[in-house]
Amino acid sequence: MATEAKVESNSKTFVEPADQTMVESPDTWPQRLWHPLAGLNRSTQFILLAALILGLSMTFVGSLVSQQIKLAAAHSAGEGAAIYMEAYLDEYVQELATASTLKPESAQAIDDLMKETSLKQHVLSIKIWLPDGRNVYSTSKRPVFYYHPAGPIAEAMQGKVVTRLSPLDHDEHAYERSFDRPLYETYVPLREFGSGKIIAIGEFYEMEHEIGSIHLQVWAIIAAATLAMLVLLFLIVRHGDRIIGKQQTALRQQIHAQLALHEQNATLQRRIATASQEFATINELTHRRLGADLHDGPAQLLTLILLRLDELAALSTSTTSEPLETIRNAAQESLREIRGISRGLALPEINELNLDELLKLVVQRHEQRSETKVQLDLGELPEALSLPYKICVYRLVQEALNNAFHHAGGQGQRVSAECRQGVLEVQVADAGAGIDQGLQAATGSHRSRLGLVGMRYRVESLGGTFELESAPGQGTRVTARFDLHDDENCQ
Repeated sequence: MATEAKVESNSKTFVEPADQTMVESPDTWPQRLWHPLAGLNRSTQFILLAALILGLSMTFVGSLVSQQIKLAAAHSAGEGAAIYMEAYLDEYVQELATASTLKPESAQAIDDLMKETSLKQHVLSIKIWLPDGRNVYSTSKRPVFYYHPAGPIAEAMQGKVVTRLSPLDHDEHAYERSFDRPLYETYVPLREFGSGKIIAIGEFYEMEHEIGSIHLQVWAIIAAATLAMLVLLFLIVRHGDRIIGKQQTALRQQIHAQLALHEQNATLQRRIATASQEFATINELTHRRLGADLHDGPAQLLTLILLRLDELAALSTSTTSEPLETIRNAAQESLREIRGISRGLALPEINELNLDELLKLVVQRHEQRSETKVQLDLGELPEALSLPYKICVYRLVQEALNNAFHHAGGQGQRVSAECRQGVLEVQVADAGAGIDQGLQAATGSHRSRLGLVGMRYRVESLGGTFELESAPGQGTRVTARFDLHDDENCQ
């Protein structure tokens, strides 16, 4: 069974700056309302808003309670007026069943009731109306007039007791207005004894008993409850505000410490990237020097040895020619090896080449050296590329093509490169037998493993990612990716 092997690494650390984007929203009315409070602390903001909300709520509650008190007082006044009418006045208005006026004696009796009985403690004014709207009695002793309070009299004629807080806004209220205080106005039906027929309407004006003081008490209680709630909420919010303030101070200190660490980390990463690029350059210079030293040193000595061996071969006998030939072949093989190593270590002058020309050059040299064909596919590439990247790409393609030639016989060799959205991708593939990772780990050549490790190291030292994909019978593909957003002009 084929075993697929995929090796991927990513040594690049991305340091993202803190997002300082400010999202501006339209100036809406809540923002305009909140703007004057923005400079205050949270507890002050809360107490102001809570005072506003609770004030409005308690005002509504107080108004509702006051209204209910007024309605209850009016209902109580109506019931009291009906009792007073039955207790004091019914016997004096019975004559209205057959007459349209009260006798003077009856009117005087009603006046005496207002002066001498407990009725005067509750009732300030009495009026008696006929069903047709005529006034037949008034405590004020004003002349008989025709004022028809149609609504209340109509309801009283239906047997209802009508009570309201009188507005005292008509001429017939002149006497009642003289008391200069709120009065309840109650209309009570007066009935004939025996038949129960309504023969007149009695109107009472009664003082508003302690309603004002009750209102004051209600409002005082509501105000005290509101103030107590505000104080309690303020203390709770103030305590929470102090805790939040301490936590924010600690958080700010931690954020400042994190920012400092972030800056240190970014600085160290920049230093590491710079050091990696400088090391790659120094490493390449070392390779050049080694190649030159091998070419000028051991290669020249072996050449001299071969010349001397040729001289000895001319002077040798048949018994010594065979050992000399063996030595001569070994020296020639060593010379070829040294020259090959020297050419591999010596990098051509690539400072003036762009990436497109660089890739064409490395492919051309490989084709000349190995006498094989390489398919080259180049997409959009950056015009300018720093020297460490050029060296890395050259060595990566060179080593990958050498592996393809030695292990795949040069079958299906292909090199492709493209820069897209700031990422440079270089890929080298072949159509050979592939790599079985188990077999590779057990018996693979040391040189092959060293080559793969070298390629990975070169790519990752520049912050790139290295990926090896291979499986028996499916060839091998080496991919390197470099993020050039911050370094090069790559669209």
